[in-house]
Amino acid sequence: MNDEPKPDGAGPVSVPAENTNPGQDPPGEAPGAPASAQEKLQAELDEAVRSAQAYKDQFLRKAAEFENFKRRSEAEYLNTVRNANEGLISSLIPIVEDLTRSLKAGNNGGEGEPFYRGVELIYQKLMKVLEGQGLAPFDSSGKPFDVDYHDALLQVTRDDVPPGTVIEEISRGYTLNDRVLRHAKVVVSAAAQPESAPEGSSTDGESKESTRH
Repeated sequence: MNDEPKPDGAGPVSVPAENTNPGQDPPGEAPGAPASAQEKLQAELDEAVRSAQAYKDQFLRKAAEFENFKRRSEAEYLNTVRNANEGLISSLIPIVEDLTRSLKAGNNGGEGEPFYRGVELIYQKLMKVLEGQGLAPFDSSGKPFDVDYHDALLQVTRDDVPPGTVIEEISRGYTLNDRVLRHAKVVVSAAAQPESAPEGSSTDGESKESTRH
């Protein structure tokens, strides 16, 4: 055998095999490989932004609800404080009315004048204290009847005032801080009933006569 001379130190040379399937991924890359690190970070950043916006919206809704609750609580507290003495003031109204009647009956002058003036002074002081707590009487005579302010005790037929007018005030009404504490007891006007013509009147006779003609 004729052996061909080989270069010194040269061994067998291996030739890489050709890729017989060009559709396959290059060696070292698995099919469906994940996105790059930069794309992953961008996706995580987008998700974090969405979460932060959702938390912000939720926080704003809760803050608005708390503010509304705070306002309602403050209004209820102030209303409770303003009307805390409602029971006491209501029980004092009959005493005020007794003083009012006493002043009306005793306003005759004479020897009782000093006593009358003393009672009047007590009445004025008491009313000043009650008005300072928000109590105020309201007038009803001559005004239209209003169920929010009046209790009708009686209806009287009157033709000199419109129907439903308060013509007499039996007892005054009072408000406490612009809210009705006690309704006024009143007499209300009613419309006069039309009188029916008696049977066999001249009007009926004339109408019948005209009909015959």
